[in-house]
Amino acid sequence: MLQKNVLPFLTALKKNNNKAWFNEHRNNYENAKADFLIFVGALIKEIASFDKSIGELEPKNCTFRINRDVRFSKNKSPYKQNMAAYFNKAGKKGLGAGYYVHIEPGSSFIAAGIWMPEAEHLAAIRQEIDYYYDDFKKILNTAAFKNNFPKGPNQENSLVRPPKGYDETNPAIAFLKLKSFVVTTAYPDKQLPEPSLPKEIGKTLKSAAPFVSFLNRSLE
Repeated sequence: MLQKNVLPFLTALKKNNNKAWFNEHRNNYENAKADFLIFVGALIKEIASFDKSIGELEPKNCTFRINRDVRFSKNKSPYKQNMAAYFNKAGKKGLGAGYYVHIEPGSSFIAAGIWMPEAEHLAAIRQEIDYYYDDFKKILNTAAFKNNFPKGPNQENSLVRPPKGYDETNPAIAFLKLKSFVVTTAYPDKQLPEPSLPKEIGKTLKSAAPFVSFLNRSLE
């Protein structure tokens, strides 16, 4: 389950996203952060049950800072309105595909895959899909995967024209045009306090493990 301090703090922060309020309520933040780390630790155990590369991770190495980098943003709010963690064999700084959990009142979700990989990695993933499209389709068409991620890889970050070296008639062209390879599923607030939440998330992400493995093998 998601511990009790997380959602109330994030709800209050959304209404008071400024340094003065945050400093005044720092104890509330520290309690929420501690609760979230417990939750992340439980998720590590669940994910490690089907992806052993995750098993040695520490919660603090998976969890993102709440401070925003506002240097190049028009939005100058100093803090994120969510708590999030990324599970890759190298932790949150890993460059390969992995698993992501995003907790935000009214907008919580989990994801698997790789977001906006570097050009070299993107080219390698496209080549793997082109060479082994039958394997890729098989992964996307498994019953568990389709049940948990019915929309498949997110199509929002997609090229209009085929990438260099590929033709529009390529049977995999819809995936070859992608700039990110990510699947997501949302979680309503009412589900977050349930004791079974880590196991439920683990079960859902397990169905995406072959997808993550396919992406990572193209980068190795």
